[in-house]
Amino acid sequence: MADSVSAVFQVWDERFARVGGDSRLERLYSGCRWAEGGVYFPASRSLVYSDIPNDRMLRWDETTGAVGVFRQPSGYSNGNTVDRQGRMLTCEQGNRRVTRTEHDGSITVLADRFRGKRFNSPNDLVEAADGAVWFTDPDYGISSDYEGLRAESEIGACNVYRVDPVGGVTVVADDFVRPNGLAFSPDGSLLYVADTRAGHIRVFEVTARGTLSGGAELARCAAGKFDGIRVDLEGRLWAATGEGLHCFAPDGTLLGALKVPEEVANLVFGGPKRNRLFICASTSVYSIMLNVTGAR
Repeated sequence: MADSVSAVFQVWDERFARVGGDSRLERLYSGCRWAEGGVYFPASRSLVYSDIPNDRMLRWDETTGAVGVFRQPSGYSNGNTVDRQGRMLTCEQGNRRVTRTEHDGSITVLADRFRGKRFNSPNDLVEAADGAVWFTDPDYGISSDYEGLRAESEIGACNVYRVDPVGGVTVVADDFVRPNGLAFSPDGSLLYVADTRAGHIRVFEVTARGTLSGGAELARCAAGKFDGIRVDLEGRLWAATGEGLHCFAPDGTLLGALKVPEEVANLVFGGPKRNRLFICASTSVYSIMLNVTGAR
């Protein structure tokens, strides 16, 4: 049974005053070791999310409120997203690969190596309009046995990669400390990438060739560290932080915050209208209906 806590919106810019919604945050589930990577499926009205240290994925049913195990073991899954055919894409930290769950439940490996060397531990991912999958590859899954399997890095760097729709993996950014959450602008012309260890979010221009240019710092984290990020239809950037969610204008202005009782790892817009925000925060998963709609 879900319970709730007061929703605390902190407004620093009048442009954030219009994004409010429910007066309370619903706690949908508590009992994770580290909740991450929520992904919403409109067809089944359900949320699937990772519980990394427990090596499992859980599924919350929006129609009943029931929570059950979706997959265990999960390869220490972290970030998830849904592609344009309704299939789930997953970063498996323990298996050091990016996979796709087909409609029949089978798993297809999209990428597990770069130039013959295994990835560190793919963390988060997004799909571009052309079907390419972009993902970050820090070393959290190989630095200890808590969120994966301890191992030495074969690549020796923490990069951002692009998996071409017709095959092939390329490095699109190689100057990050620990790349983490990433998101495209609503029109796909910009890519935002959080660097957790560096404490900032950078913004890149996406070229027609599937490469990046620019990379200037857009925002710095004022509370803990940045993790997952998402964008709404107005182009505002929502970022997970140590005190909840921070919301930035496209120019990097910090507009406001939504306080959450636990450290936030990731977020996703869902519900039939994409105006229900699901928040993966440490041991729990929360949700709140807002006056904004998430970008597709």
